[in-house]
Amino acid sequence: MNTSEIQQKNAWTDLLFLIMVMFACVFTVSLFFGGLGYILFGNIDFFTDVSGASQAQNYYAYMVLGVSSAGTFILPAYIFQRRKKAEELFPRQHLTDWKTYTLGILFLFAFAPCMSLISEWNANMRLPEIWRGIEEWMRAKEDEMTLLTESIVMTTAWDRLLLNIVVMAILPGIGEELFFRGALQQIGTRIFKNEYVAVWIVALVFSAIHVQFYGFFPRLLLGVFFGYLVVWTRNIWTAVVAHFVNNSMVVILAFYYAKQGRSYVELMEGDSYSIIVYLGSFVFSIIIAFIIYQYTTKIKLYGKRVD
Repeated sequence: MNTSEIQQKNAWTDLLFLIMVMFACVFTVSLFFGGLGYILFGNIDFFTDVSGASQAQNYYAYMVLGVSSAGTFILPAYIFQRRKKAEELFPRQHLTDWKTYTLGILFLFAFAPCMSLISEWNANMRLPEIWRGIEEWMRAKEDEMTLLTESIVMTTAWDRLLLNIVVMAILPGIGEELFFRGALQQIGTRIFKNEYVAVWIVALVFSAIHVQFYGFFPRLLLGVFFGYLVVWTRNIWTAVVAHFVNNSMVVILAFYYAKQGRSYVELMEGDSYSIIVYLGSFVFSIIIAFIIYQYTTKIKLYGKRVD
């Protein structure tokens, strides 16, 4: 067995280890908080209506969401990094270069109209008649997730807004990037021997694991963008910041809609733009992506920021 085959075999072993650690962490967290929740509140599924729960139940729900996010993604990624100390799972090259962070955020805003169009198409997707049973199951799962998300984000309370930013933007931004674009993408690069193939495969997993089928393609594209950011900048925190900004904007917009007395359905309805806006969004997104690539390539060549 040559060196390449050994490295690939080791990569599959690492993947199995990471998955086992993740499931162990998820099981432990679920068992602990499931038992504690039953002791404190009885057999109450307060996640289905956070807005109608007591204050104690609200704070407990947020604690569970926060710890679950950390236990599912942050802790397994940290344990894996401790096991693979020699590997650069969480690259931090040019950590203080504000231009890469700014460009990543600008791309998100530039691509927003196109993303809205893709989201609308995905939400109205219909499967062939032969797969009607699968589609009904997918719709049911989507409705469950929509109900949970609505009950959490549609709030007019400032303390709930801050908690939403923590559990829906900060922790997922850090945890999901460390896990997917850090540990998993590094393993994928060794398995497929191509970091761009790994970016797309990890993005597919990233989108699928959210179990929101009618938001699959927008999340897939976000995952690809985050993956490319890490590949180009060699700094995982550019993806963390972009992920945080993307999620926090949804949380803040939901808070604004709730303050205005508007519904979650209105929040999720994509704005319609003219064809000029969509074309402009696409063109500017390509330009910004190209600038990121060119800028980070120069950094790699010269080892310093290029002003």
